[in-house]
Amino acid sequence: MKRSTFDQRFKEALEIRRMTQTELHERTGISKGSISTYLKGTWKPKQDKVDLISQALRVDPAWLMGYDVPMESVNQTGPNQGIRINNAPQKGVRIPVLGTVAAGIPLEAIQDISDYEEITPELAATGEFFALKVHGASMEPRMMEGDVVIVKKQDDVESGDIAIVLVNGNEATVKRVRKQETGITLIATNVNVYEPHYYSNEEIMKLPVKILGKVVELRAKF
Repeated sequence: MKRSTFDQRFKEALEIRRMTQTELHERTGISKGSISTYLKGTWKPKQDKVDLISQALRVDPAWLMGYDVPMESVNQTGPNQGIRINNAPQKGVRIPVLGTVAAGIPLEAIQDISDYEEITPELAATGEFFALKVHGASMEPRMMEGDVVIVKKQDDVESGDIAIVLVNGNEATVKRVRKQETGITLIATNVNVYEPHYYSNEEIMKLPVKILGKVVELRAKF
């Protein structure tokens, strides 16, 4: 559950670590202007920047984002653990695994975080990402109950892409999207569980049918 906002925790961490904005800029490569807007609360950093800041300040990313978790990261054991200095290798960027996604709640405000996954800094730099736990059998055998998909947040996809789609305000579903001039069809892998379902452009607007992101990776659980 969230207790504070990012800017509140960011200010607190800087004070506790006695680190200036200039020092943070030198350790993370994030511009001073961006750091200033984060502290003012006028702009919220993307997940890759959150991860860099949390590593430099030696705090848990979830704590930095305002969640009710311990401040100290269990994965950081030394004063410089995880800090990117010069050309040192960067650690993976942690993204939240969401158990559910419902209508009307911004993704960054969802509190149903069941775990975290890591993506490469290179992938994280291409956009905003989240992970979602697969429920049900509609995408079997490719995606099984409990598997995790890595999702790039975007409100549109190409025809044939697998996407996270929210229909009629219900929990988000994982389906392949086939686009037509008159609407879209959501296609499951296991048609015995979920037959292809067509939505007209009018239904897309009225229900609504909303694309939340493109599935870019599947992480199967054994």
